[in-house]
Amino acid sequence: MDARTQPAQCVCGDARSEEAYARALGERKADLLLADPPYCLLTRRRKGGELRDPRDRKIDREPVVRFETVRDYRRFTGEWLPLAARHLQGEAPLVVWTNFLGKQPLCAVASACGYPHLWGEFVWAKRTREASGNEQLLRVYEVALVLGKAPLAPQGPQDAPRAWSAVTGYDDEGEGERFGAHPHHKPFSALEPLVRAYSRPGGLILDPFAGSGSIPAAALRLSRGCASIELRPEWAERVRSRLSAERTA
Repeated sequence: MDARTQPAQCVCGDARSEEAYARALGERKADLLLADPPYCLLTRRRKGGELRDPRDRKIDREPVVRFETVRDYRRFTGEWLPLAARHLQGEAPLVVWTNFLGKQPLCAVASACGYPHLWGEFVWAKRTREASGNEQLLRVYEVALVLGKAPLAPQGPQDAPRAWSAVTGYDDEGEGERFGAHPHHKPFSALEPLVRAYSRPGGLILDPFAGSGSIPAAALRLSRGCASIELRPEWAERVRSRLSAERTA
């Protein structure tokens, strides 16, 4: 099936709004939620309450979101995740990227909306830059939680293999830089195993936090459709441009 025939779009909207899902999906329901929401990054303050200077300008620039407390992050998750889950087919799984601090809040909210089973954690190990010496370090900071309504079923002979890790650089394919250098860009090589394992060609993926468009672009490349939502108009426009380029590649 030609990826260019698959429905894929990005609407500008809020993942906490039913109206955004209605525009992205219409009457359709998705076969997989593959989401890369804001991570549980906490606002850094001094003892007196004033903001600390950013230690890393890259991760503190827009559109990075920070939360005052883990409780605030859980509240945010409770505003979008149950809403997104209602737009899935019956047993469709959830695959949600997060950092280690966000795992417990995400699992708690997922369980409350009918996804109590953590099937596993897909680990993205990022290669460090080349340096002198005879070894290379891998930095593990981000994981994708794979959650289901029922326990993980045994694999059948026709099922795609389940991978539980990927070792890549931040932008091995050069697509992050090409499409705006979004701070939460995911390379295709970190997304491909998840798309193949938890959806089928011709299926529809829901991505409520499109960012630079890595997930919808990967869906198209692997002959899946994707309904995506992005809060910031400038990034939604970049996603639409990226999908157009993907169709004509």
